[in-house]
Amino acid sequence: MNTVEARRDLAAALRYTARLGLHEGIANHYSLAVSDDGRRFLMNPYGRHWSLMRASDLLELDADVETATGGDVDPTAMAIHGALHRNIPRARCVMHLHSRYATALASLKDPVMKPIDQNTMRFFNRVAIDDGFDGMGLGVEAERLATCLGNRSILLMGQHGILVVGASVAQCFDDIYYFERAAETYITALSTGADLNVATDAVAEKTARQWEEYPGFADKHLAAIRDILDFQEPEYRA
Repeated sequence: MNTVEARRDLAAALRYTARLGLHEGIANHYSLAVSDDGRRFLMNPYGRHWSLMRASDLLELDADVETATGGDVDPTAMAIHGALHRNIPRARCVMHLHSRYATALASLKDPVMKPIDQNTMRFFNRVAIDDGFDGMGLGVEAERLATCLGNRSILLMGQHGILVVGASVAQCFDDIYYFERAAETYITALSTGADLNVATDAVAEKTARQWEEYPGFADKHLAAIRDILDFQEPEYRA
């Protein structure tokens, strides 16, 4: 994909995340590598609301510059996303949210999401959990977070939020969207106080693999979002 379309994908994901109410004011960030080595990346600027994001608003930054270099760069975002793009080559795209249900899950003493429906089963044994929160993601905390993923693409950040890495905007957005939906179902089910109907490991693993093998799902999801925005808010492309 060329850089123009990459910018449009990222801007569309940011706008649609705001539509869904998953953003948090002007906080949280999405980034996308644009160099072969992954060390140059696009990221939303500090202070620009996600609902108004345009492709041309996205900053191009250098992961080897470990501190913010200007008023448009959020210090914690530069630290966290810079560390991930610097240390994890497979993290072409990085999405970090403090969305309501994922953050509620991350705040539980036991944050493991049990497989109770096909959305929660999607993430069965596929989430890394960080229980070492040590303040906002600056300096050594950002570097520490980069070590927590292991070979997984989703990190539930204890007492913090959710972080997803992947090969594309489409894949990361699809993961972060469905993780929030799964967390909403799980937290809602817990809130009833009734016993959970937990699937067997075999059924949960089978369902997770079916999700992974579903043809073209993430790409079609993002394409559908861009169709909506092309019709209703075409200025995101500018």
